[in-house]
Amino acid sequence: MVAGSRAVAKAADVIIFTSPMPDSLYVRPGLSLPLGEIEQRTSRSSGPGGQHANVTASRVEVVFDVAASETLSEAQKGRITSRLGPRVTATAQDTRSQLRNRELALERLAERLAHALEVRRPRTATKPTKGSRQRRLDAKKRRGDVKKGRGWKPD
Repeated sequence: MVAGSRAVAKAADVIIFTSPMPDSLYVRPGLSLPLGEIEQRTSRSSGPGGQHANVTASRVEVVFDVAASETLSEAQKGRITSRLGPRVTATAQDTRSQLRNRELALERLAERLAHALEVRRPRTATKPTKGSRQRRLDAKKRRGDVKKGRGWKPD
């Protein structure tokens, strides 16, 4: 050790992996996207953070190109493209850790894709009940009476 220098131990210097980084992104049962199909970019985070924010590329943006995917079927590609567009992005700059922001961005991307892939059940048309029709007509009558009472009446 050089004279005048001091050893500083930072928690950010040591990264402990509790589980290995997965090689695919779980979207929903039966569908996982390989991380090779997802483009990941890092940049400096905006907002407060002092000196740490000025030197660390902790903001993570993940981009998924729907048309270039080899994992999705044509029906899935069509459903995602119609709801989210040809490129689906998610960003995270919530934490100081790039690793955690990457996890958050991938989670957000998976949520968006899963939501876009949901098949919506068609609405079953029903008739209004007799009571609801009567309430509607009563409300229209009351509203008409209020408007009728606004006019100028000669004495």
